Amino acid sequence: MFRPKLPTMPQPTRLTTPPAVIQPTTITPGSSATPVPPQAPIVPMPSRPVVQLTPGAALALVVGGTAVVLVVGAVLVSLLLAVAITGASVAVCAVVLRSLLASEAKRH
Repeated sequence: MFRPKLPTMPQPTRLTTPPAVIQPTTITPGSSATPVPPQAPIVPMPSRPVVQLTPGAALALVVGGTAVVLVVGAVLVSLLLAVAITGASVAVCAVVLRSLLASEAKRH
């Protein structure tokens, strides 16, 4: 009941042979065929495509980059401000507790 039932692997039903490899053949023109013109030289393609920026795309890129910088800057400044406010509030609490404990010790 608590043992898992493992599925059995299906057995092959027949023998399979590997597919035959077909070799490409070249056709040579006979004497009655027209002469074949020489092929044009093959120009190698650049390994990486060249990116051409239009003025509109460049402007969009600059505006997008500026927006990202402003958003990241605002997030970092808000985090720094949060840390500063937390530190100041902890310092104020420490001063108040120290004052309360000192006044309590003077009474006894």
